[in-house]
Amino acid sequence: MSQLGPFCRTKQWMVFARQWWLFDATQQDPFDAAQRIARYLHGRHKPIYDTEQDVGDHVVVINSRNIAMADNEWHDRYYFHHSHYSHGKKWTPAYELHKKDPNLVLYKAIYKAIGNIHMQRKEIIARLHMYPDSKVPQHILENVTDHIRQLRPVHKALNEYSSDEVKTFPKIFDYPEDYAKK
Repeated sequence: MSQLGPFCRTKQWMVFARQWWLFDATQQDPFDAAQRIARYLHGRHKPIYDTEQDVGDHVVVINSRNIAMADNEWHDRYYFHHSHYSHGKKWTPAYELHKKDPNLVLYKAIYKAIGNIHMQRKEIIARLHMYPDSKVPQHILENVTDHIRQLRPVHKALNEYSSDEVKTFPKIFDYPEDYAKK
């Protein structure tokens, strides 16, 4: 007879079961986030991970419309597509691709981060569920058991500060009365 307590037994079964994780992509770099999400899709966060076994979990990504790229990367990064016709090469900047489909930039980053291991990429990417905003169907939210921590902290926007917070914010210096702003 097993000497495991009820909590230890539950923890043991949770390792073997497929869990559902929630990741909020608000103001996150899609390529760094893709590495973390791919880790959960593979199952590399589990102690029983093996390259020959498929032990990955489901990941639900919300707010993929609000991803952030550094500097001018929206204009500098291009995505390639070929229509399989002659002269069918297309190079699309990231901002146009994101405008067409808010999930596509993050999806392509995750697809690349998964890698092509033993031809399992399609089975692994099938466990990824992406939504451009925080509206997720109820039947999917019922399965979510935990969340993946964000890589970067999300700061408040300037219009989210109250007038009291703006007034009490420490100033370096006060402008003189006759200072002319351009």
